[in-house]
Amino acid sequence: MTKPTRTHPYPLVIISGLSGAGKSQALKILEDFDYLCVDNLPTALVPRFLDLLEYTASSLPHLQRVALGLDIRAKSFLEDLPQALEEIKARGFACRILFLDASEEVLLRRFSETRHRHPLGSKALLDAIRTEKTRMMIFRDRADKVIDTSRLTLAELKESISGFLGVVHEREMNLAVVSFGYKYGLPIDADIVWDVRFLPNPYYIASLKPLSGLQAPVAKYVLGNRKAKTFISKLVGALRGLLPSYIQEGKSYLTLGIGCTGGRHRSVAIAHEMARILRGAGYAVREFHRDADKV
Repeated sequence: MTKPTRTHPYPLVIISGLSGAGKSQALKILEDFDYLCVDNLPTALVPRFLDLLEYTASSLPHLQRVALGLDIRAKSFLEDLPQALEEIKARGFACRILFLDASEEVLLRRFSETRHRHPLGSKALLDAIRTEKTRMMIFRDRADKVIDTSRLTLAELKESISGFLGVVHEREMNLAVVSFGYKYGLPIDADIVWDVRFLPNPYYIASLKPLSGLQAPVAKYVLGNRKAKTFISKLVGALRGLLPSYIQEGKSYLTLGIGCTGGRHRSVAIAHEMARILRGAGYAVREFHRDADKV
């Protein structure tokens, strides 16, 4: 069987570095940048993984970026690494290596805080860290970029990685707007909650009571109120100011809760209108009405 010719080499990023320096966080960041991330792949299997990419290139046209987490956890990592890198180069993959480093003091603290076992666990922790640092030096010297994470926040790490790779998501915040009724409890996944029970309640109007806030008569009644208009205007204005800061701090998902008494009329109409406005501003918004069908 003749191997298909790959027409577009995938941009391939190798993430490596010292244990505890932040490789897992780096891979999560790359996932946010739409990379396919594979962690702890045995180095000897890299050629087989490249085979898989080449054979699936035509059937997965959406796959544009790939990241591999390679480090000392894999047996024979350093012994197999030179051959793996040569294989990547020989096949024409555009490969870049990112190495994450950190000071001994910081690594000691991180392992103590997380109580994770060092991959070289047969040694005392400090000895294991120093041994790994020595062994990994040859790989560190081959890296296209070394990032010292000792004093970096998650947001700063994300900014450094995005700068290295030249990837920027201007609208990477995924928003969810959920309406709910206080009588049924708060939504457990809501990050921010607003109470709209200060608005007149359509429940007490016979013609509106059986309807929900998604239906035009109720929406017109709720959104036509001057207080509702002021509330939405100020809330959306505040969110537009806050969302870039959330994104800068590395938060990719935010759930906004809008509540009224039963979660059928006021909260539904307000949540639906907010979702519409935020979509118009360019954000990806999912919309849920948890209690709208309850009577």
